Amino acid sequence: MRTHRQNGVSLTGLILVLAVLGVVAVLALKILPTYTEYRAVKNAIVTAKAAGGNSVPEIRKAFDANATVAYITAISGSDLTIEREGDGVEVSFAYEKKIPLVGPASLLLEYQGTTAATGKPH
Repeated sequence: MRTHRQNGVSLTGLILVLAVLGVVAVLALKILPTYTEYRAVKNAIVTAKAAGGNSVPEIRKAFDANATVAYITAISGSDLTIEREGDGVEVSFAYEKKIPLVGPASLLLEYQGTTAATGKPH
């Protein structure tokens, strides 16, 4: 009599795979809102630069107005770095977002962006 070996995933293997997928899903759900806010900040600095022209106070004011509408709480207009470049200005930002995970463990995300053509903050 010949025995046939069954192929497939064991119950233990299935539980482990589902646990890993669960952890990944929880992390994604915690990171997604901060990434969405980061994208809103990037859009807000472009809008603020266009609305404020070459005036630093006007750029900060335009950013704060846009931040209120876009629910941006990570930074404000006073946190922006605004530098004169030639006949215009470049607006950049950098901030950290700490996401608590379990107990003392947390995840630190570092966000930065600029309106400069090179894409590197000053």
